[in-house]
Amino acid sequence: MKALALMGPRALEVIALPDAREPGPGEALVRVTAVGVCGTDLHYYRGETGGTDPLEPGFVMGHEFAGVVEAVGAGVTRVRAGDRVAVDPAVACGECELCIDGHPHVCPRVRFVGSPGVPGALRERLVHPAHLLHPLPPAVSDTAGALLEPLGVALHALDLAAPRVADVVAVLGCGPIGLLLVQLARVAGAQAVLATDLHDYRLRLAKTAGATATFNATRENPVAAMLDATGGHGADVVFEAAGAPETPDQAAHVAAALGTVVVVGICADNRTAFTATPARRKGLTVKIARRMKPVYPRTIALAAHGMVDLETFVSHRVPLEAAPRAFQALAGYHEDAAKVVIAPA
Repeated sequence: MKALALMGPRALEVIALPDAREPGPGEALVRVTAVGVCGTDLHYYRGETGGTDPLEPGFVMGHEFAGVVEAVGAGVTRVRAGDRVAVDPAVACGECELCIDGHPHVCPRVRFVGSPGVPGALRERLVHPAHLLHPLPPAVSDTAGALLEPLGVALHALDLAAPRVADVVAVLGCGPIGLLLVQLARVAGAQAVLATDLHDYRLRLAKTAGATATFNATRENPVAAMLDATGGHGADVVFEAAGAPETPDQAAHVAAALGTVVVVGICADNRTAFTATPARRKGLTVKIARRMKPVYPRTIALAAHGMVDLETFVSHRVPLEAAPRAFQALAGYHEDAAKVVIAPA
């Protein structure tokens, strides 16, 4: 079968892999139909591992994905052949105290599809635990099914923030996670959603997603602009979704007194830093988001009922052979690339 392999920094090749094995007990064979390119994939593409294990040549990325079940192993009743499914890529142990207490997203023994040592979904087929497959209703396309994973990340961040109706929310960074946070903040009843980014095309998408005001951080001081827009009050909830060295500090400065900052972005240098004085004097609550809890049923409901639009920011839909160029566009902020979805099969 075909796969997209990372042979080195910014070097992608379509290669041949052995066919996927037959599914064992509790497993299913999935034909992969849609894979979203995540910011983490871009870190790998650039050669940045963020403190994880080194990448070996031939590594297959991809953890945001959907597909069609082709076969199931013994004992599987959750799905059957022909089902369209979204796939949770995190295979937690299910046995440790954290898993038992409902926190599998921080399981110390988790195996994460598309991370170093665990081949990802940018291939035609793979075998996966059936309990991590989520059947898709007709109203949710395969593309949207793949993007339920980043929606889940955004939803978990929103849960951590626990915004109140009529709060002012700020989103720093309008990549896919940031754009989803803009949508979710409006669904949650925010009176205003302020958004920042370095690129005008992303800010236009933020407006479409429901941002009430946007600020290009290359042309103006985003902290001063957001404080001015709120009459000096600041934002009750701030989501740092850029993963840039400067944005956690911006979040601390723009947050209102007793506000909440949720850090979602992953910095390339593996550091998250902010000035202590404003955070301390304002009594901020700072939370670090790690993926998601078991929220797939909620993300499917949000998509199926039209409460969020998962496809409005998809800028590129390409086959596996065209993926290297799409990665180049996304990594270089070219061609108004916002979200790339790849179809391996």
